[in-house]
Amino acid sequence: MTARSSDLSGLMKFLSRDVWRECFEEIFDAHVGPVLRASEMDFEDLAAMIGEQHALTLWGCAFEDFLTQDFNVDGINIIDDYLKRRSWKEGPQTKAYMKALRRSVMSLYEVSEIVPGVSFKARDLLRGGEPVTVSEATATTMLAPWEKLGARIVTVMNKRIMASGALVFSDDSTKVLGRSFCDVLGKRKTKALPVLTDDELGGVACLFTLTWLDSTLDMMLSTKRPTLANMDGDEIVFHDVRFPLAAGTENAKVAARLNTVKGLVQENDSVWNWLQTAQRQAGGNPGGKSVTQSTAKASHALDTAPDTGARVLGHLTLTHAALTLSTNSAARARTGTEMIKLALAEMVGNPLTQIRTVEQMMADRPARDREIPKLDVPPEAVSALVHSHMDEHYRKTLDQPVPMLGGKTPRQAVKTEAGKAKLAEWLKYLERQSAAHDPSDPMASYAFGWMWDELGVRHLRK
Repeated sequence: MTARSSDLSGLMKFLSRDVWRECFEEIFDAHVGPVLRASEMDFEDLAAMIGEQHALTLWGCAFEDFLTQDFNVDGINIIDDYLKRRSWKEGPQTKAYMKALRRSVMSLYEVSEIVPGVSFKARDLLRGGEPVTVSEATATTMLAPWEKLGARIVTVMNKRIMASGALVFSDDSTKVLGRSFCDVLGKRKTKALPVLTDDELGGVACLFTLTWLDSTLDMMLSTKRPTLANMDGDEIVFHDVRFPLAAGTENAKVAARLNTVKGLVQENDSVWNWLQTAQRQAGGNPGGKSVTQSTAKASHALDTAPDTGARVLGHLTLTHAALTLSTNSAARARTGTEMIKLALAEMVGNPLTQIRTVEQMMADRPARDREIPKLDVPPEAVSALVHSHMDEHYRKTLDQPVPMLGGKTPRQAVKTEAGKAKLAEWLKYLERQSAAHDPSDPMASYAFGWMWDELGVRHLRK
C-alpha cells in the first residue's frame, strides 16, 4: 500500500466547511476536552507538554472517529458527502481507504512477530479471533513484541493496514481502559478485558484517547524526583560541621574525650562512627519526630548501618587542625553539634557548616579522569556470554515463586488453565522488557522461545 493511498488531505480541507467543522469540534471535545478542562489547559498547552507528534496522533484519533459518525447533516456522513462531491479528485486506493475508515472501529491489539519495515501480527484483545498480519513500514521500527496498541486496522485492496491514530498502552493503562469500558457499557468487571462488539466499540472510541492521555500526563507529572529522607523521616540534606581545634590541642586528647561519648565508636585513628543508641531507638530520633510506616513509604528512606545493625547517624573525622561532623539532615547536624560542644568544650572553637542538597552533591561529582579501558572482545562473544548467563538465570526461575503468577513457580502455574494464561502474560512481559533494551545490548536479542517450549505453552504465544 503506497503512502498516497492513505492521503486524506482532500478530506481534511473539506472539514473547513462550517457544518462539518462544528460536528468535528463536538467529537474532538469528547476525545480531549475532559482532560483539558481538568488540567486547565488548552490543546496548544497540551501539545507543548506531550510533544507535537503525540498531539497530532491524538488529533488523528479524534478525526478518524469523526469519519465514522452519522450526523443530522442531510442524513449523511462526511466521507459519503465528500465522495459524492469530490470523488473525481481521488484515486481508487484512496477512495477504498476512506470507505474502509467509514466502517472502522478502534480496538486494542497485542503486537507480535514484527518484521521491521514490512509487517506485524495483531491479535484483537477485545473482539477475539486469530492474529492477523498488518502491512506496516514506519510503526514496525518502533513497536516491541507484546505491546498493546489502540488502533484502527482496516482492509484496503486485500491488505490490512493501520490508520494513523494509533496509541501504545502500558499494562496499567490497559487495565484502566478495560474498567472504563465496563463502567460506560454497564458490563460486569473482571480481571480480563471485556468482550466487545463493533457497535459497542464504535460508541466508546474516545475512551482510548482519554485513557492514554490521562495515563501519559500522570506519568509525566510523576517524574519529579521523590523526596529522599533518612530513617528519622528528615529530608536528606548533607551537613559538614567543621570545628577548628583550639590552639595547642593535641589530637590524642580529643580522641580520648570522644571515646567517652556514648554512641561514638572509633573506626581508626581519625574516624568515629556516630551510632544511634538504644535509648534513642526506643525514645525517638534526633529531630524529635516519630517515624511511622507511612512516612517511610511516602519517601525514599536512606541510612547506613554497620554489621552490628545499629543505625549510623553520622561520621566524625579528626585532622591536625579540625574535627568535622558529617551527617545527612539538619536535625542530626544540630544534635551532633550539641554533642560535640558538650564533650570537647574548650578544645574546639565555633563551628562552620557547609550544606549541600542531593542535587548539588550529584552536580559536584567529579568527572572520571580517565575512561574505562575497553576490552577487545568480539560482540558475538559478549552476546554468547550474556545469553548463557540469562539461560542459567531463567532456568532457575522456573522453580522459583513469581509474583506475577500469584507466588507460584512457573512449573506449578502451568498445571491449571488459569495458571497457563498468567504464565503466557508473564513470558510476554519478559520478552517485552528484553526487547526494550538498546538493539546493541545482548539483552535485546535474547530468545525466550525455549521457555515456552519447556513449559509446554507454545500454543499460547500468539
